[in-house]
Amino acid sequence: MFFHQYELACLSLFSYLIGDTSTGRAVVVDPQRDISQYLADAEAAGLRIERVIETHVHADFLSGHLELAAATGATVSYGDRARVGFEIEPLADGQLVSLGEVTLEIRHTPGHTPEGISIVVREQADGPPTLVLTGDTLFIGDVGRPDLLTGAGFTATEMAHDLYRSLHERLLTLPDATQVYPAHGAGSACGKNMSAATVSTMGEQRARNYALQPMSIDDFVAVVTEGQPSVPPYFAHAVASNRAEHQLFDEIAPAPSMSVDEAIRAVDNGAVVLDTRTAEQFATAHLRGSINVGIDGRFAEYSGDVITVGQPIVIVAEPGRADEARIRLARIGFDHVIGTVSALEAGLLAHPDASDVARRLTAAEVATWQSDDDDRPEIVDVRSAGETSTGTIPGAITIPLPELTARLRELDASRPTIVYCAGGYRSSIAASTLRAHGFANVADIIGGYGAWLAAVRPDR
Repeated sequence: MFFHQYELACLSLFSYLIGDTSTGRAVVVDPQRDISQYLADAEAAGLRIERVIETHVHADFLSGHLELAAATGATVSYGDRARVGFEIEPLADGQLVSLGEVTLEIRHTPGHTPEGISIVVREQADGPPTLVLTGDTLFIGDVGRPDLLTGAGFTATEMAHDLYRSLHERLLTLPDATQVYPAHGAGSACGKNMSAATVSTMGEQRARNYALQPMSIDDFVAVVTEGQPSVPPYFAHAVASNRAEHQLFDEIAPAPSMSVDEAIRAVDNGAVVLDTRTAEQFATAHLRGSINVGIDGRFAEYSGDVITVGQPIVIVAEPGRADEARIRLARIGFDHVIGTVSALEAGLLAHPDASDVARRLTAAEVATWQSDDDDRPEIVDVRSAGETSTGTIPGAITIPLPELTARLRELDASRPTIVYCAGGYRSSIAASTLRAHGFANVADIIGGYGAWLAAVRPDR
């Protein structure tokens, strides 16, 4: 058996290449959209990719099933409850997919989505289970959230009931030694308590996973539906795109270079400038109205939180990193990158009226400003509910970053506004987003809530 796990840390995504070296037959499971690594590894191992299997219709990224099918002629397969707008070969519950000696057993495991499947892999056709690919049904330390489809006619309670049965009747029946390989890891919005580990065993999960402990189905529903993070606004777009035929992604076609003059005209025609530099660089000088999402963080996910689906995007990046930004945006289905700005500094010098700076405050400066009764700022905490449950700056309005653009009316654009997160990365995103939506006097806190706690309560 050939088996390789791919980790895409910036989206907390795992995908897999499984093959039988005696026959050369292979499948890819839950591929990311840029597929060159699968093609290169299959060729190096003497394998041909003949099938792409999706464990479910993904919400957090645009999958590479269409790209792989076009590149290799592979068949695309989902569980037979999936409804998509392109040709697939559906897989029935209990169906065996033989690659030679290596055999895949399909098990329907709905709960995160109605069409979810898990894939039990045996190294020998008549041998014990070697491993199981659990998709978004079972994670390491967690289980899939059951509430993502509440707007599509499925209640979180109904899906949680399905999830409970899938776990107890389809996965927990596997031997303790069976290795567990999920579709996501720590940081994904598809769950709330995922481990940073990349592999586990059924025995370890049976013993340590909070959601697999002995409890009634009603208690299970309560525990898995409580405290889930906000649903990123781009998820609906990703689901719709994954269900439909769409334009294939070209990894090697860079976006055209664009001058500051051209970027300004593009903005006038409805584009957004996405500045991928650090918050510190962005604060020094940027094109007015730009949104700052640093490329060294969870860039694509947070860009999807604050940029409108389908809006033309102009990228500002450090030399050599614009194409990285383009590829990472494409992974969540944001394909409309119309250009990348070159010579930013010279362009801003030539257009000082289009240049802006960002105000960033230390925690001590915030405390001083808070005490000024004549000019008290509005304070916005953009951390998740799980983070704010442990405390906030007094008087802060809590709006998780994925909800910010939908809740702008809750804020007063005429008042000074201070934004903070845990460490300063998300607050720069949020502050630049507020400025782009007409908030004139916005600052964020350097070092975030941790810095504020240290300044106000140095004993902590």
